[in-house]
Amino acid sequence: MEVLTTIDQVRARTGEARASGHVVGLVPTMGALHDGHVSLIEAAIADGCDTLVTVFVNPLQFAEGEDLDAYPRPIEADLAAAGAAGAAWVFVPGDGEMYPDSPLTTVSVAALGDRLEGASRPTHFSGVATVVTKLFAIAGRCRAYFGEKDFQQLAVVTRLVADLSLPVEVLGCPIVREPDGLARSSRNVYLTSEQRAAAPVLHRALLEAADVVHAGERRADVVRALIENRIRSEPLAAFDYADVVDPATMRPIETIAVPVRLLAAAQFGIPRLLDNVAALPPHDLGDHT
Repeated sequence: MEVLTTIDQVRARTGEARASGHVVGLVPTMGALHDGHVSLIEAAIADGCDTLVTVFVNPLQFAEGEDLDAYPRPIEADLAAAGAAGAAWVFVPGDGEMYPDSPLTTVSVAALGDRLEGASRPTHFSGVATVVTKLFAIAGRCRAYFGEKDFQQLAVVTRLVADLSLPVEVLGCPIVREPDGLARSSRNVYLTSEQRAAAPVLHRALLEAADVVHAGERRADVVRALIENRIRSEPLAAFDYADVVDPATMRPIETIAVPVRLLAAAQFGIPRLLDNVAALPPHDLGDHT
């Protein structure tokens, strides 16, 4: 595995790979790699890709007062994890490499990013869309792997690729969970032992709601209330939102007649955690994760 620190290095290596007939797989991350990230690398390799992992804590997606300075940066552990998973390259740029000047150009996918996470973190998705677009421009034609835990982010990235006709195939990969259902997240390290014990309430609330949908409940407001009440029943959870949305547009659903996505977020002390599951009405039953 080769560690790259400049844009020119990345373009040279990915260009050589494509010239040799290989497919480039891209796994964008902010580091602090966990099993969820590793699963994305493994998915790219299983698809036969020469895999590029990026490790960059993007300042554009942090608002004032958020945890940019405190965000974990265990770079040696990240390099070891990426190498063990089989990555061909890890791109570890500094802020000056990615943004030599304060960027005047930003990317926004407004209708997908203006609610839910976008309402709680108004600058977040513009920052995500801008850095992801830049990484796509650096990597060139590729397959890009994103986890479904950040489901709204996945929808934003998928749409920006379609709208801008970028030569990128975006693939969403299943959420990797702890045995008790908590979604793996780099921010889980901030949880105290008591908060860690409480945090799986997010997943339990979503599963209970999905079961209600499977049983035939079509009123989305009833499903939203069920999720909210279940989360609020946990004293250590500061409820943020619960919603039932169209998976492609992220717009709220009022009557559930097709497969939907259930989403929730809550604060547990320092970290703000989010989760989601698919929910299928009775005529469309299948697994939900």
